Amino acid sequence: MKVSILDQSPVSSHQTPAEALEASMQLAKAGDKLGYERYWIAEHHDLSGLACSAPEVMLGYIGAQTNRIRIGSGAVLLPHYKPYKVAETYNMLATLFPGRIDLGIGRAPGGSAEATNALSDNFLQQVFKMPELVEELLQFLDDKFPAEHEYAKLSASPLPPVSPEPWLLGTSKKSAELAARNGIAYTFGQFMSEQDGSAIIDQYKQAFQPRRNGDQPYAIVTVSVICAETTEQAHRIATSSLVWKIQQNKMEAKGVPSIEEAASYPLTEEEEKKMKKMKEAMIIGDPEEVRVRLQEVQARYGADELMLVTITHDPADRLKSYELVAEKCKK
Repeated sequence: MKVSILDQSPVSSHQTPAEALEASMQLAKAGDKLGYERYWIAEHHDLSGLACSAPEVMLGYIGAQTNRIRIGSGAVLLPHYKPYKVAETYNMLATLFPGRIDLGIGRAPGGSAEATNALSDNFLQQVFKMPELVEELLQFLDDKFPAEHEYAKLSASPLPPVSPEPWLLGTSKKSAELAARNGIAYTFGQFMSEQDGSAIIDQYKQAFQPRRNGDQPYAIVTVSVICAETTEQAHRIATSSLVWKIQQNKMEAKGVPSIEEAASYPLTEEEEKKMKKMKEAMIIGDPEEVRVRLQEVQARYGADELMLVTITHDPADRLKSYELVAEKCKK
C-alpha cells in the first residue's frame, strides 16, 4: 500500500510556531526514513493553531534535510497568486531537488476573510478563473505556450531537469473534472468532506485526458488517522484534535489542546453529537485496525495511494502514529 503524509503544521497549546515548524521538519525526516511516498505541507493564513503560511519556504528547508521522499505543497492556493510566480518558485525547488517536487494546487481561501482580502483584492473573481489559472500554470511548467501567446517567449526560470509534478486537490466533482481535463493527478480530501467521494474519483478516472503521451489518471485519497499501540490509547489521543475542531468552529481555538485540556472542555449536547460524527469519519485505532480501515478506503475509492493527516497535541504521538502505520502498511 502506498502511503504519504499531509502535514498541516498544527501548533499545540503551550507551543510556539517555531516549535511546531521544527516538529514538521522532524516529521518529514521520519517520513523519509520510514518509506512514505511523499510529504506535503499545507498553506494557511491567519488561522490560530496552524503554523505554515508559506509552504515553499518550508520545502526548501525540508528538501535540504531529506534524501528520498517527494516533497510538495498541499496546496498552493492558486487564486491568491499569479501562475508565473508559482511556476518560478516550484521550478526553483525542482532545480534544487530534482525529481522530488510535487506542486499541489487548490482554490480554497485558506484563512479568514480579512486574510483573503489582504492577499488578494479579487479572490472570488480569481476562483471563477481557476480553469484559466491552472492552464496557464501548466503551460509555464511545460515551458510551452502557443506561438501567438503573449507569454510565448517567457520562461519560468530556472528550468529544472525534471519539472514539478502538478496535482489538483479538491472535494468536489468540479475539481475532479478540472484535473481530468488537464490530465493531471488528483487528490480527494476525504478528511474535509462529509460525502463519500468514490463517485468523484470514478468520474475523474473516466474523464481523464492525458496531458502527455503515456499519462494515466492517478488518485490519492487523504484521510484523518490516529494510530497508537492500543485502541484505547488512540481514542484518548484523538480527543485533542476533536475538541480543537469544535473550538475552531466557535472561533475559540488557540492551539491543539492537551488530552487533559480537551477532557475538561465543556461540550454542549449538540457539540457532543458533532464530535461523535467527526470521530466516525476518522480512522482511529491500533495498527491492525488502522491497516484494515485504510485498505477498505483504498478499495472503496479505487485509490492509487492514501495520504494521512494526523493531528495530536504531542508531536511524539504524531510521529509514533506514522511509525506504526508505516510498520504495518509498508511491509
